[in-house]
Amino acid sequence: MRYSYVLPIVGAFLGFATLSACTKQSGDVAVSKRAADCMARAMYFESNRSSRDGMIAVGSVVMNRVKSDAYPGSVCGVVSQAGQFAPGVMTSRMSSSGLPLAQEAARSVLSGERHPMIANAEFFHAANYHAGYNNMHYVLVAGGNAFYEKRPPELVTQPTPPRPMVATTR
Repeated sequence: MRYSYVLPIVGAFLGFATLSACTKQSGDVAVSKRAADCMARAMYFESNRSSRDGMIAVGSVVMNRVKSDAYPGSVCGVVSQAGQFAPGVMTSRMSSSGLPLAQEAARSVLSGERHPMIANAEFFHAANYHAGYNNMHYVLVAGGNAFYEKRPPELVTQPTPPRPMVATTR
């Protein structure tokens, strides 16, 4: 029974690790199978399944939301939030040639890759949609979406979506 002290120490460590995995992360988010699936779903259903740039941009927005106090603190919490992503994003079947690209892009974003043009953007809409708001500062058009930050109107310097960007991610 010399090692009877080891079990409580290991148990405490595992408990701490479990609790820390459930809290909002300020840096990298641990890559779990569930988080990867949720991220791939957002990318698959929101970026036309054709553009890696668009998928990485969608993933970057998801991660910006995870970091924000205004949204749930997990990838799945953000992606499954009502009214924020495509209807059925968490339940619809993914079955096309775009799925492997979405899965690769999801793993990459969860491992730290971000679209270089997204910055702090937490929002996007279909690129062909024209919103009438004066607080939308556009940063990127990719994968069929226009990405933007909400800003006070006097700080908006790009009030219309820029030309689509292609091949800015690896």
